[in-house]
Amino acid sequence: MSTTYIGYTFKVQPLQPGVEILIAELGFAGFESFVENEEGVNAYIQKDDWNASILEDIQILQNEEFQISYTHEEIAQVNWNEEWEKNFEAIEVDDKCVVRAPFHEKPTVEYDIIIEPKMSFGTGHHETTHMMLQHILKTDVKGKKVLDMGCGTGVLAILAEMKGAQPLDAIDIDNWCYLNTVENVERNNCNHISVYEGDVSLLKDKKYDIIIANINRNILLNDIHQYAACLHSGGILFLSGFYTEDIPIITNECAKNKLKLEDSLEKNNWVALKFVILP
Repeated sequence: MSTTYIGYTFKVQPLQPGVEILIAELGFAGFESFVENEEGVNAYIQKDDWNASILEDIQILQNEEFQISYTHEEIAQVNWNEEWEKNFEAIEVDDKCVVRAPFHEKPTVEYDIIIEPKMSFGTGHHETTHMMLQHILKTDVKGKKVLDMGCGTGVLAILAEMKGAQPLDAIDIDNWCYLNTVENVERNNCNHISVYEGDVSLLKDKKYDIIIANINRNILLNDIHQYAACLHSGGILFLSGFYTEDIPIITNECAKNKLKLEDSLEKNNWVALKFVILP
């Protein structure tokens, strides 16, 4: 059965952090997919999950600091895989890892990851995912217990398992991402990744050696204290999904939770930071 979507086109000023906040709020409201552009963002939700008042609780739309206009229309089911295959190119990270589709030729690299992202975030093309892959490549994760928070396609957890991490948890609040991660975990023959649909409330009484969180600034700021509480002494926290200008507020919140900045990567004004928790 085909699925009908409601597609919204938002024009946002200022673009950042406006788009970042808007996407976070729309995600909680049930929107499944987002495509950023030069003027704002397109957002999609299944018609069955939509109602005429769905935007009433989107607080940023009432915030006088932002100018946001929007239109919406009903659209028939798009063949997302077909659209993706038209544009998706394999990516290579540091000559060690390739993220590709099943129809791409098998590469000669140490870590060959096969994904079909559909509408999920985290193909490796975005700067934040690319840098997180770089961090994992540089880190000894063998035998470490790892959490991939906001897992998207599951690509970060998959690379971590390929490098010897186990056991691993992958969590995303978005049902589409949850299902896509399950598929990609199976596709890459991973045996140590448990996938969950939910948020930080699932972390109660959990402990990890490494936590990877590629989400957005506001959610990270809200959840850093919970990540810190879940880390073993000397544990590592990787954070991304924000800009260079956000580094001070992120590092300040981390410092409050005994997290020390150890390394940083930057690409096109996006950053990925590595923190270590102090005893």
